Amino acid sequence: MDSVVEAALRLRTMDWVRERAEQNGGFLFRDELLDFHLNGERLPVIDYSRGIRNPASFASTLSIVSAADGPYDDTESDDGLLHYAYRKGDPWSGDNRKLRNAMETGMPLILFRKEIANIYTPVLPVYVVDDEPENRQFLIALDESFTFIANPRHLTTPQREYALRLARQRLHQPAFRTRVLVAYETQCAICELKHGSLLDAAHIVPDSNARGVPTVDNGLALCKIHHAAYDQNMLGVTADYEVRIAHDLLAEIDGPMLKHGLQEMHGRRLHLPPRRRDRPSRDLLSWRFERFGSRP
Repeated sequence: MDSVVEAALRLRTMDWVRERAEQNGGFLFRDELLDFHLNGERLPVIDYSRGIRNPASFASTLSIVSAADGPYDDTESDDGLLHYAYRKGDPWSGDNRKLRNAMETGMPLILFRKEIANIYTPVLPVYVVDDEPENRQFLIALDESFTFIANPRHLTTPQREYALRLARQRLHQPAFRTRVLVAYETQCAICELKHGSLLDAAHIVPDSNARGVPTVDNGLALCKIHHAAYDQNMLGVTADYEVRIAHDLLAEIDGPMLKHGLQEMHGRRLHLPPRRRDRPSRDLLSWRFERFGSRP
């Protein structure tokens, strides 16, 4: 396949992945990734059984999968880059050759984090920026700027700090959203709105706090208006899973959004995840509710 044609197909595939993931709430299901069609032809975006997708007609890898274990990506290092192991076998042929070609041509890839069985969080585009034959691994960066760095193995302190910030923004936050929305069956815990594109994963304890880890029990699936109200302490949630609206908001007279969207939520009980282990921590809710109660 001509490289220009391949690049165009790759970008169209990435556009579809972005759009579909956002409709779902930030993630895609295995079946829809395997059943993607482009120009009337089937083009699976992931492989059926392996963690790398190399379409036969492509010269470079299309996607790679990273299995997540816990709140942080297990392939991540302290340099903010992903260290992706060579595929088994000859390091200079097959899958490894197509990954190496992506590095040499600068072709963007899709990284999928496999958060939960059959559910994938896309991170794109990502780039192969270095090859370490001695360690049998490739280095994957989350930003194109790293393709212009002479030696990605030895980042300067500012470059490393930037890479780590990117990892937090482009890996941790989307992964947290996926885990929380899936736990809450893709609906707002307060109003039960079920449109994934209108839902966020809200931290109970903010991620700027040492206790604000990206675990499901520190999250609430909230629609965008309830997320904003929660972040501004206009809305609180008790340790008994009841919604409270700030007294000054309850006294306001405004349009239907304030009345039906916020005021009528006062006293409502949360819609909780079916699995107990996914339910919000009462201790963390109590910590956060104290801040709501002290709102000026």
